[in-house]
Amino acid sequence: MNPLLNDFNTAPFSKISNSDYKSAIEKAIEIAKVEIDEIIKNSENPTFENTTVALDFSGEKLNRITSIFFNLNSAETNDEIQKIAQEVSPILSAFGNDITLNENLFKRVKSIFDIKETLKLTPEQSMLLEKQYKSFARNGANLNENDKTQLREIDAKLSKLSLKFGENVLAETNAFEMHLTNELDIAGLPESVKEAAKEIAKSKDKEGYIFTLDHPSYVPFLTYANNRELRKKLAIAAGKKAFQDNELNNEKVVLEIVNLRHQRANLLSYKTHAHFVLEERMAETPEKVIEFSNNLLEKAKPAALKEFKDLENYAKKLDGIDQLQKWDGAYYSEKLKKELFDLDQELLKPYFKLENVIDGVFTIANRLYDLNFEEITTIDKYHEDVKTYNVTDTNGKFVAVFYADFHPRKGKRNGAWMTSYKSQQIKNKINERPHISIVCNFTKPTETKPSLLTFNEVTTLFHEFGHALHGMLADTTYKSLSGTSVSWDFVELPSQILENWCFEKEALELFAKHYETGETIPMKYVEKIKESASFHEGMQTLRQLSFGLLDMQWHGQNPTKITSVKEFENSAFSDTKLYPDVAENCMSTAFSHIFQGGYSAGYYSYKWAEVLDADAFEYFLEEGIFNKEVATKFKENVLSKGGTEKPMELYKRFRGKEPKPDALLKRAGLI
Repeated sequence: MNPLLNDFNTAPFSKISNSDYKSAIEKAIEIAKVEIDEIIKNSENPTFENTTVALDFSGEKLNRITSIFFNLNSAETNDEIQKIAQEVSPILSAFGNDITLNENLFKRVKSIFDIKETLKLTPEQSMLLEKQYKSFARNGANLNENDKTQLREIDAKLSKLSLKFGENVLAETNAFEMHLTNELDIAGLPESVKEAAKEIAKSKDKEGYIFTLDHPSYVPFLTYANNRELRKKLAIAAGKKAFQDNELNNEKVVLEIVNLRHQRANLLSYKTHAHFVLEERMAETPEKVIEFSNNLLEKAKPAALKEFKDLENYAKKLDGIDQLQKWDGAYYSEKLKKELFDLDQELLKPYFKLENVIDGVFTIANRLYDLNFEEITTIDKYHEDVKTYNVTDTNGKFVAVFYADFHPRKGKRNGAWMTSYKSQQIKNKINERPHISIVCNFTKPTETKPSLLTFNEVTTLFHEFGHALHGMLADTTYKSLSGTSVSWDFVELPSQILENWCFEKEALELFAKHYETGETIPMKYVEKIKESASFHEGMQTLRQLSFGLLDMQWHGQNPTKITSVKEFENSAFSDTKLYPDVAENCMSTAFSHIFQGGYSAGYYSYKWAEVLDADAFEYFLEEGIFNKEVATKFKENVLSKGGTEKPMELYKRFRGKEPKPDALLKRAGLI
């Protein structure tokens, strides 16, 4: 029997063979189709329970199987899994279309939607009905048959292209290595970085040191290596992922994706893909996003230009460099930061042993939200690196299963993300609790040292754990409104707000302890972390805005006349550009957030959520960062509520007012 088709609680990873996935997905689609048919053929008149709720509960087995499969395709992939992904994605896309384009099903949903004012629904029920109706209307239910066929074709193509995009980026990441044997070539690098590079070389039966495009290898080299030519080599290699003259080039893929998205939007009577996407976001329109971005740009650009000029002058004074290049930024920024604040990232790392940081984030979750985490070894996991935890509240009541996967490996894509293996919902009066996972790429332990995190990695862990809390604390009736199923420009609030605790003395004292001596991080370091938090914030803000504006350029206009990805990108970056262009590099061909992830016409949401998180954290600062009353308000109005109400209403209920950007600008040192 296929283990994926059995009833299971936690995912049965060890029992699953790659060959099980496709047949399980096909069978689960059959089961879901039967569930849908039962709704349609119900002889009783459509009601909220027999149609709206029944539809939300349908496809459960399929959801569980696909969540396991696609998470593994990101965290532990191989050629076989990638091949299966290419085969099943069009099948899943077609099934999705079968539902949203099913006329009889839509008729039932619409008949309830049309009388919703008479039904005395709760806010959550009302939101479920509205979301359901819109998922049909926004995905072609009102189209004629020819247009429905065209929509199906577009969706099938898009699902395959998105996968191909990600596979090409991963293959390019894995294909590059910089093998160094001369000690002079690694001058400037901290011992821990050298040791990690030595271990990579050893794992490949080579002498010396190997540096890769994985973040724990790539970022330190660009930050510390004295050899400018080698920094250049590595930076250019990273920048030309999927932009080389080979079979992994993504230029055509990018153009196909943006054109298909535009066609799809037009087919559904939207001006552009961005108009389609943003209709259901807090921002509502591309114009609002552009206005929001430009307002921040106006504040950030003068600061960024000044910071860049100062950095350039510093590089010239230090090493006679007339023109700062992209491979110089991190290197001279780190040196200048060290000089200005007397803060060396390497001095901080011994205080951030991974296990201690994990304990720290657990302690903070306990202080704020009464959660307890117990590591368990009784459930299956997909790789030996993965840690598993049982999460309970202070009364010992089960809250969630939590998986954490921290280190890079060949089958794992770069970056960090949170995901879910099982959604929370209330079914048959039972509150089914979620299974939540975070995946990161932190430096591995070496023979002599445990995994020691940079401060950036600490904030990344807190960020992903913030998403995890949003999933774990979910307490809604319907799975499609549960946890992180919220408006996309609201989803980053729980993650970004938690990063703030990393900068607070009271929080750092809980976990920032020297891995050898147990000494708590000296307060002078804490003060310096806070002082330096807004260092080069103008440049950082400009960089992030540039990505959001590039995304809006790709998706907020008719792309049919775009022929060169590189030229288009250069034009989109013209207002935010600091460094000279590198001809061999292109960002769009590896911009996985918007071409593989779900951030198309949505990258602005990081900055949007920063406004929310700065405003929300100000409330904590006013009352105390561990103030139980404020934490409970955040838990009850944001973390547990999912997408049951409009995000602004939830936010105002927590904060008592709408957010203003002042707190963000103040934190960033821009006002």
